[in-house]
Parts: sequence; C-alpha cells; structure tokens
Amino acid sequence: MLQRLDVWDQLQNFLSPFESLRLDDRVLGSTAWFRRSDLRPGNRGSEAIGWILDHKPLMTKLLDELENNALVNMRFSVDEHSSRQHQQQSDWIVAADGSRSTLRRSRAMPFWSHAYKQGCLTAKVTLEGAEQRCAYELFRAEGPMAVLPLGGALYQVVWSAPLQHCRERANLQDHQLLQQLTDVLPIGIRPTALLDQPGAFPLELSFAPQLSAANLLLVGESGHRCHPVGGQGLNLCWRDVSDLLDLTQSRGINGSLPSNLGRLYTWRRLSDLISVLLSTDLLIRLFSNRQPLILPIRFLIIKLLAQARWVRRVSLSAMTDGPGTLLSRLPQCGQRIAHDGDKQRSTTPAESRSAQFSSAENGTQ
Repeated sequence: MLQRLDVWDQLQNFLSPFESLRLDDRVLGSTAWFRRSDLRPGNRGSEAIGWILDHKPLMTKLLDELENNALVNMRFSVDEHSSRQHQQQSDWIVAADGSRSTLRRSRAMPFWSHAYKQGCLTAKVTLEGAEQRCAYELFRAEGPMAVLPLGGALYQVVWSAPLQHCRERANLQDHQLLQQLTDVLPIGIRPTALLDQPGAFPLELSFAPQLSAANLLLVGESGHRCHPVGGQGLNLCWRDVSDLLDLTQSRGINGSLPSNLGRLYTWRRLSDLISVLLSTDLLIRLFSNRQPLILPIRFLIIKLLAQARWVRRVSLSAMTDGPGTLLSRLPQCGQRIAHDGDKQRSTTPAESRSAQFSSAENGTQ
C-alpha cells in the first residue's frame, strides 16, 4: 500500500524490520517461532516478516503528500454547516475519522460495538537479552502482550490487561513498572529504562455491517475496530484503502467512478472484516483464561504451530494478505507491478508486501 502511494522508500529510515516472531503461551510454557522461511513464496523475497513504524513519521509523511497534491484540498476543524455543504456537493466522501466517526453518526449508519474488559498499556523501553530483530507475542491469563523492536535495544510494549490494571500501571513510578515488566517477560529478557510516559487505552470490538450510505464510504476504524493482538487492526485498515484504491482505478471511459462503488466496496471488504474480527476475538477468549477444558486446545494449537510449517505459513498469510487470499496464488516478489494512475513500476523483492505492518502508537499495531 505504501508503495502504491510512493512513500515506502521515503519511510525507510523510520522502519524497523523483524525477521522472526516468537509466540509464547505463558500459562502452559509452550513456544512457537515464525521465521522468514514460513512466508508464502509470494512474500518470501522480503527482507523481513514484518515492520514496525512509529506513528508520528508515518502520519507526517502521509499528510505532507496530501498537502502537496494539487488535487487535494485539506481542511481541518470544519464546522457542521460547512461539512454538510461539502457532503451535498461531493460525489463521494471517505469517512476516515476514527471509531467515534461523526460522519458515520450523521448518517445514522448501523454500528455494533462491544467493549472489552481488557485495556491496553503502551510504553517504550530498552531491553537487555532480547533476540535481535525479533518480535514477541506473549499470551498471558490477563491478556496478550506484544513486544515490538524499534531498532537496537529500543522496544514498544503493548500490554493488554484489565483496563483498571492498565491505568494503575501507567501511573506507577518508573522502577515499579520496569519491575512488573521483568516479572512477566520471558526469562533472560530485562527492561533497563522507560523512555516515555505510558498510556492506557480501552479496547473494543466494533463493526459497521454497511460500509456505505449514499455517497459516504467508511474506511479504517470508522467502520471497524478489533483487539490489537497480532497487529490486525492496522492491517485491516491498510486493506480497506488498498481495496478502495483498486475499485476507484476501475473507472469507466469518461473517468467517472462506478455508481455502485459503495455496494462494491462493502461486498469486497465484508468477508475479510468478519473473519478477522471473529478470529481476533476468539484468540482473546481462548488465550486469556485458565479454564481447564480449554488448555488442551491451546496446547495443541501451539504444538501445531511449532512443528508444522504449513500451519505457520497459513497463519502468517492470513495476517498478512487477509484470510480471503489463502486459496489464491500470490505474485512472486520482483514481478509485481504497482499502478498509480497511468504510471507503472516493478517492485523489487525488498519492496514486496509485508507479512505484518505495525504502527507503534496508542496501542495500535
């Protein structure tokens, strides 16, 4: 997606690739490793199985691109009257204004939401003893914890737990929080410094079954939100944009967009959204408890991931390209063409799609 927008190369200095992913069930003490060799052939030319990118440089670059585009008129803090006027004058409106979208609510679009008991604590720390260029996903009884490499000894911690616990931990003294981190991280990994002010955020599962209403299209968290486990929330948003871009480039001879664009977009996105929202919710319910009847299922899942490469490959592909691509063949790296209007360019192996793309900010992966 970032290649199609011609910003991938410009973000290289801010990207932190990881070549392996360690998955731990901390209750059962079982571990599975994902490595580049577990990627599908179409993704294997990448130099990593995923990248971590800090939120600020990403948004700065995207906003710069919009501001410098002669076809885009950027407006901030538009009042209600101006907003209604622009909605009436526009052929299509993309609502990318977040989970509390005012545009979505102005059209009274159906929206289902479930607040998790878990919240999310985010913090940047330095670690000793961690594997180089390795990301960690640790399933614990109170919720999953992601430890994401940001280069060198710097890591982003995304710690899911009951929301009140997250808020209490965010207010701890630095040494107290670091000690609690030491207690839950794998043996041999030790935090040495806290580099920012930790933040605590609520988590929810939400879904708009109808992603369009008249000329309004819901993109990103205005149409869906899931638990940040596995970085799937951001990956869903990227695929929203990618699919919408595909549809808008399929325009007629006169250059106009399809009149049924909203319906096409909704149908194209529904299966991906439903499958990812349900699977992330199931993961949380399965791995965030200690019920004895469920423990054998968890043990079997980690065992299969540890021993069967095809299971790891399917899992990575579902997280990367979406569950809907599992039965389709991906183009080989180096043979893909990125289309931008009438322009085309071949992608190199290092530029091919990522297995996982995470933004290290506000608990969003």
